[in-house]
Amino acid sequence: MEEERKKEEEVVHKGHEDGIKLAASLLEEFDLPRGLLPLTDVIEVGFVRSTGYMWILQRSKTEHVFKAASRLVSYDAKIHGYMEKKKIQKLKGVKTKELMLWPPVSEVYVDDLPTGKIRFKSLAGVTRTFPLEAFAAG
Repeated sequence: MEEERKKEEEVVHKGHEDGIKLAASLLEEFDLPRGLLPLTDVIEVGFVRSTGYMWILQRSKTEHVFKAASRLVSYDAKIHGYMEKKKIQKLKGVKTKELMLWPPVSEVYVDDLPTGKIRFKSLAGVTRTFPLEAFAAG
């Protein structure tokens, strides 16, 4: 019985196309910008609905430049965290370049009020704010 419930709560999509679709649908469901996770060569994307735990496995680490935010972001081969409405907490596997350092991003959240802003928080407590459009898909 416990095994059946666990399988119902856990969704796993293997392969690049199916993984990208699941990641995009999760970002949309939790009101996060669809371009937030520019994934390449995805092996697996999974989500546990009861806890909000999400993971992404890629073949290798990748980097992406968000031109509208003037940010270079590094995505490890394994990315994971906990999703809530307008938020990803305890995020692991994502770093952004700040001067010559690569601090890890630990939290991402969209403002509750319709300000059009998204905030990124590092483990050191530093928060950066950008317009939501900077992370739109495409």
